[in-house]
Amino acid sequence: MSVRKLKPITPGQRFRVVNGFDAITADKPEKSLLAPLKKSGGRNSQGKMTIRQKGGGHKRRYRVIDFKRDKQDVAATVKSIEYDPNRTAFIALLEYVDGEKRYVVAQNGLKVDQQVSAGAGSAPEIGNALPLSEIPLGTIISCIELRPGQGAVMARSAGTFAQLMAKDGKFVTVKMPSGETRLVLSSCMATIGAVSNSDHQLLVSGKAGRSRWLGRRPRTRPVAMNPVDHPMGGGEGRASGGHPRSRKGIPAKGYRTRSKTKSTNKYIIERRKK
Repeated sequence: MSVRKLKPITPGQRFRVVNGFDAITADKPEKSLLAPLKKSGGRNSQGKMTIRQKGGGHKRRYRVIDFKRDKQDVAATVKSIEYDPNRTAFIALLEYVDGEKRYVVAQNGLKVDQQVSAGAGSAPEIGNALPLSEIPLGTIISCIELRPGQGAVMARSAGTFAQLMAKDGKFVTVKMPSGETRLVLSSCMATIGAVSNSDHQLLVSGKAGRSRWLGRRPRTRPVAMNPVDHPMGGGEGRASGGHPRSRKGIPAKGYRTRSKTKSTNKYIIERRKK
């Protein structure tokens, strides 16, 4: 994988850094795995704006992703590595021996024509999904379940990975991408390898228009608002705005908002670093 820096033939391209898409092998998605994607523009069922700075964006179709990897003990072949406009990671099209096709989140190093499998007894190789109890200690993993059968919810975005640190009874210790160390049930599934498109963090959009293509509308800086609109607004001249906080007054940049009585606190061994 690589990135490309464009020649500055327009002002918007002067600082633009785009993905090289070296890993992509197909330019058309599998039609049977597409679904319509409706946009809300940040409005609720009454048509009122409940989320600001959302709306517009290029039309997309959703790729139905298999996060559960519940087709077990059936061999599959990687037919293509594809771009997905709905996520930062690339996706892989799998074709099983019985002819069924499914999309999964692609791992770094996954190749076309490679054989992958899921379920207990699978080899701990890149792209294979196994219960955490069967994965060797120290292995790099991604697409991790929190509850058995729920489907992958953790370490799914581009370049992310977790590490299996220890096993103890029905729990395993996993070090998360954030640096947090937590317990996860050993019967939960995880995929071997880090998520693909690790160069995503190097991309530079180059212009505000690209944010509009992604459906992001302009955001007003809080210090430019009036006191009635934001706690950081108002003041004579260019006032600093005081302590950083949200529009509802909740402090930002270091203030912990997680409940001290949350039932899942007992599974967190070490909190993420500030």
